[in-house]
Amino acid sequence: MEPLSARAILDRLVSFPTVSRDSNLDLIDWVEDYLARHDVASRRVYDATGTKAALYANIGPEVEGGLVLSGHTDVVPVDGQDWSTDPWTVTERDGRLYGRGTCDMKGFDALALAMVPYAQSIDLKRPLQIALSYDEEVGCVGAPPMIDDMVRHLPRAAAALIGEPTMLRTVTGHNASVMFKIHVRGFEVHSSKLPEGVSAVHEAGRILNWVNERNDMLQAAEPDPVSALFDPPFTTAHVGMIEGGTAHNITAKDCHLNVGFRSPAGDDPERHAADLKIFLDDLDTRLKARNPQAGIDYDRNFGVPGLRPEPDGAAEALVRRVTGDNGSHTVTYGTEAGQFQERGYSAVVCGPGDIAQAHQPDEWISVDQFEKGEAFLRRTVETLTV
Repeated sequence: MEPLSARAILDRLVSFPTVSRDSNLDLIDWVEDYLARHDVASRRVYDATGTKAALYANIGPEVEGGLVLSGHTDVVPVDGQDWSTDPWTVTERDGRLYGRGTCDMKGFDALALAMVPYAQSIDLKRPLQIALSYDEEVGCVGAPPMIDDMVRHLPRAAAALIGEPTMLRTVTGHNASVMFKIHVRGFEVHSSKLPEGVSAVHEAGRILNWVNERNDMLQAAEPDPVSALFDPPFTTAHVGMIEGGTAHNITAKDCHLNVGFRSPAGDDPERHAADLKIFLDDLDTRLKARNPQAGIDYDRNFGVPGLRPEPDGAAEALVRRVTGDNGSHTVTYGTEAGQFQERGYSAVVCGPGDIAQAHQPDEWISVDQFEKGEAFLRRTVETLTV
């Protein structure tokens, strides 16, 4: 069978509208069939609903010391974006490949899958492992059960390469993040009787003040050596959304907001999350003392571990050897690399494309980056022959 080109695989992957809110099983079916046509068995790991699945496979000998090529299959929505092309069809124009996910990160997924027949054509001494997750875009929630299943069923790889777009730079560190969804419950009265009510909006202001004071404290502190590699070199607390109130003359019954922390690898967002929970629990007690209907409810949306630099790590050494990139590169966004590292894999982030194009209308990856990404992966896979 004539192998599909990386570009042909990209066309197929983009054609599946795997927005995180929807199922990705049509894409997984296609990938499973693609692997089977190359005599490669794969294993699925479903989510709790059974409407989404991760998939992984081992190509080559069943021995330790191989390489994982890891990507996610989900994409962000196109709703409300002004696209000049069909987002679910790859359109080539002026040296660019347009389509949802071409950059983030079906471009890398296509290149990784294109490596399967190439890996089979050379004398692998160690295996190539492909790992494709779901729901990365909504908090990296699909990778952990997949990685745990890999640990149980595959020989341990020496390195995990997560192919998020880095312009093929060797990224060795990224932020950790934690997010809370908060509901402030008040008690409604006419605003002329303000002391008799509890305004959820006013009380949410106390949370905003806590966030501002926390940021002031963090930005004034001297960064540790690892965090100093990041920009910014300190944890940030952020409220991205807030909504509440009924009318201008009624104390607000409800106010909803989120509070998130992003921490460089030298800090731990969990310590700030713990402090926030202490503050919220205390505020909840005080509000209930004013009116039993008032209070604070909160849920932790997600937590994504950071990626710590591994100066002597196998993944970093491998990618630096292949790319020749010896620079120090860290990013402030999160990836699944920290989740691999947390489970004992040496991990690094390196992939084609510019993260600035991710999530944008008319998302694109340049043909040049796509082709350089394929050459990079070929050289990387060739290291498995020794």
